[in-house]
Amino acid sequence: MGRCTVGYEGIDIGRETIMMSKKGSLKVITMATVVVLVNCLLCPLLSLAQQARPVFDVITINAAITPPVAQYTLAGIAAAEKSGAAGLIILLDTPGGLDTSMREMAKGILNAKVPVIVFVYPPGARAASAGVIITAAAHIAVMAPGTNIGAAHPVAIGIGGAMDKTMAQKVENDAAAYVRAIAEQRGRNADWLEKAVRKSASITAEDALRHRVIDFVAEDVPKLLAMIDKEEIMLSGGKSPVRIKSRDAILNEKVMSLRQEILTAISNPNVAYILMLLGLAGLYFEFTSPGALLPGIIGGISLLLAFFSLQTLPVNYAGVLLILFAVILFIAEIKVISHGVLSVGGIVALVLGSMLLFDSSEPAMRLSWGVLLASVATISSFFIVVAVMVVKAQKRRQYFGEEAMVGEVGEAVTDVHATGTAFIKGEYWRAYSDQLIVKGKRVSVVSVEGMILKVTAK
Repeated sequence: MGRCTVGYEGIDIGRETIMMSKKGSLKVITMATVVVLVNCLLCPLLSLAQQARPVFDVITINAAITPPVAQYTLAGIAAAEKSGAAGLIILLDTPGGLDTSMREMAKGILNAKVPVIVFVYPPGARAASAGVIITAAAHIAVMAPGTNIGAAHPVAIGIGGAMDKTMAQKVENDAAAYVRAIAEQRGRNADWLEKAVRKSASITAEDALRHRVIDFVAEDVPKLLAMIDKEEIMLSGGKSPVRIKSRDAILNEKVMSLRQEILTAISNPNVAYILMLLGLAGLYFEFTSPGALLPGIIGGISLLLAFFSLQTLPVNYAGVLLILFAVILFIAEIKVISHGVLSVGGIVALVLGSMLLFDSSEPAMRLSWGVLLASVATISSFFIVVAVMVVKAQKRRQYFGEEAMVGEVGEAVTDVHATGTAFIKGEYWRAYSDQLIVKGKRVSVVSVEGMILKVTAK
């Protein structure tokens, strides 16, 4: 009986333990279920909150306005429209550039389906020349403290850039009318913007705000976003104003593609100049030493890239022709014994051509003195060294063929007159002479006629 009682008590204790274990597991499962449900409910809410934040695409222009820069800008506008971005911010720092590229950019901004904010940034940046019109075309124009805008007088671009007085006046009137039309559409100070074109006027960010050339002065992008929040603008084709939402905005930076970066880089006047000199040097080396191939290939590619660059820069014919004339003088040094006169003339022509090559009032559109002097010294040295090497090669005695035998000394193996045999350069030759040369005498080769040598007594 005692064993049975003990046994039953053990069984009861075991059941109680099992029941308590089941209750603990149930609590854990319940808590885990609650956590999962909360996460399932909160995650979509957090995702919606993230999606509700406006997104602004950002592109940076820190170069002259050229076709690659225009393509980059238009691609940025198209991407912002396609992605449904709240707007596009253009960080601008430019000395100006090509008129056709500027007009493409202005047209793209004016007809954009998203707000375009042009921000002249960072401090120390500028919106000069073509940059003035691009800034004026923006839905909202902003500048950072320490920046300036102006000097939009048009200059000739491309080879043969100089314009006569009548053409210059036409171009100026066209640019003035263009910027005035944009200013009136955007509600900006049309009189001052026209003055920037006609008189090359330039002002600081604070003065631009005071003259209603721009809308805001902001220290950085976050403060810009705070300023433009709830601003109302008119988009192209819109019938009612659009309110900008920029509070807690997300910035999505759009960088240039590798192709655009390369094309933008070669549009720099210093790079264009170096490419042109490399191209001429490569072709010069190929012509003076045919068969090298690599210099000719590099020269051809460099020259073609230089021609692309020169179409976007203020180039005049005088500079180009002087540089070409310098190359002609260097080539002539090989053909004509001038004792260095032609080489000196080539160096002078190269320096003058380089100084006249780019004609612009904008420092960024001109050739820097450091690049000019270094390039002239290097290229002149190259041309002169190659010319000296070619002249030495032409004067050097031949070591093979018929010409190599002339002047060689040997010995008459037999008597030599109308015919005979001579031992020269380790070989036996049939030989003849105008005078009798007895066997054993030293002979010198006068000429080679087929396989017979004409010799004379040494």
